[in-house]
Amino acid sequence: MSHPTGYLAFIRENVPFLATGALLSFLSSFGQTFFISIFGGEIREAYGLTNGDWGLIYMVGTGASAILMVFAGGLADRFRVRTLGIVVILMLASASLFMALNTAAALLPFVIFALRFTGQGMTSHVAVVAMSRWFVATRGRALAVAAFGFMLGEATLPLTMVWLKSFIAWRVLWVYFAVFSVLACFVLYRLLRLERTPQSMEKITQAAGIGGKHWTRAEVLRHPLFWAMVPAVMSFSGFGTAFWFHQVLFAEIKGWSHLALVSVFPLGTVALSLSTVGYGWAIDRVGAIRLLPFYLIPLVVAFVLNWYAPSLAWTALAVMLMGIAGGGQATLLNACWAEFYGTRHIGSIKAVVAALMVLGSAIGPGLSGWLIDQGVGFEVQLLAYAGVFAFAALILIIPTRSARRALAAAA
Repeated sequence: MSHPTGYLAFIRENVPFLATGALLSFLSSFGQTFFISIFGGEIREAYGLTNGDWGLIYMVGTGASAILMVFAGGLADRFRVRTLGIVVILMLASASLFMALNTAAALLPFVIFALRFTGQGMTSHVAVVAMSRWFVATRGRALAVAAFGFMLGEATLPLTMVWLKSFIAWRVLWVYFAVFSVLACFVLYRLLRLERTPQSMEKITQAAGIGGKHWTRAEVLRHPLFWAMVPAVMSFSGFGTAFWFHQVLFAEIKGWSHLALVSVFPLGTVALSLSTVGYGWAIDRVGAIRLLPFYLIPLVVAFVLNWYAPSLAWTALAVMLMGIAGGGQATLLNACWAEFYGTRHIGSIKAVVAALMVLGSAIGPGLSGWLIDQGVGFEVQLLAYAGVFAFAALILIIPTRSARRALAAAA
């Protein structure tokens, strides 16, 4: 069977479950940095904030959500996606209304906390845990298909929102996001009428990890491979987030309009789509661990190009390279946790990973905003971040070799 045909057959056979993952991934957009940052100019103006102020508020709210993720993420091991997913989406709708109605600068950190925890945090977490648990032999493809929901949001929402802001008040738009989220809950409920509980799936779809066992979260936190992966997890979310967060400033520095900049973002989404499909296929064929040390390399090149970028065409190329790396982030990392540590405790393990990603996405905007206020140019920062990505890739080489030998011995 050909590769595209195999993908289509796989999708047809698992439509309700894959559609659930894609829908949750799309809805997580409302709490993702690439989306919130579209309104960064309006928010700074409405509350009288500098880039540093806004970055600090974003860091505090996002950091608090990361702490809560450590405890709340384990709920995915105990509750059905139909139940937990709907509760989380209703909370996301409430957070969107909070953004729309709040007028006090002092409450803005709480608004960001609510959006980040429910959006980037729990909504994407529930989607990834569901795909990792429901699918074993086809986990890579399942994660790839579910990631298309996020890609759809990244491809369509920035350009659409910049256009809509020209004739609809930004606060009114957040009310619409809340309504859309509530309506999506009905779709989610219909998709998962036949969903099995995590407990009922234990003997059917669970797959062990290194050493032929299911690792607990405490055991994972004592394993060297986990800590070798932390720089990759945090740097991608942290400094990738910093780029999207300061997109308005980046456009100003380069002398482009914001609309011109976001017009090249769909190119990145196309690259992300192709990369995600490619990684999903490769994970199921050769395993996630063989690919892990390489996925950050396009990101290194992308940030060097953004630092240089004398014209929009260079940033368009950089955005495509970021998309290629993003395909690895969306599928490779998520498959690794199940491949390394088994699926029985995947919810609580992924909760720590999600918390680290959210924490990284808190540090990135906060640190970059503070550096901007200190006179360190954002373009110079991009070059430094490229160096961090290179370091994160290099330190994965030896631990992944050791893990490959351990997995082979267990097999």
